[in-house]
Amino acid sequence: MLDVYRGTLSLRTLRIWIEHLPPESATKTALRNAVTPEELERATGEGRPDQAPWSGTETLLAQVKDEVRLLRFTLLAVNGNKAPEFTPTPRPGIPPKSAITKRSGMSDEQRRALDPRLRDQPKEA
Repeated sequence: MLDVYRGTLSLRTLRIWIEHLPPESATKTALRNAVTPEELERATGEGRPDQAPWSGTETLLAQVKDEVRLLRFTLLAVNGNKAPEFTPTPRPGIPPKSAITKRSGMSDEQRRALDPRLRDQPKEA
């Protein structure tokens, strides 16, 4: 901090150093713990996992859990059983899949306009 006071280290450089600290560092942990619930909700909507209260270890553990569950669902499906739909573990800072808008399918007219091979085919009744 003395370098910032003396002017040998710019505030921009200090900000970049802080942003690139590992998630488990004391500075990043203090910054994450200081985030208000309103800011956390806004960060989740914007898809900002760097402002989430989870560390890298917790995020990795959630990924491992999802992979094990997905493997179990796949084995159930391969063996002929009806597996429930897989939903990943919710993570702070990442919006759920249901919040992401899906693209609607194209109509037949839009497909014909895009694909020249379909233009000359008769329309289905």
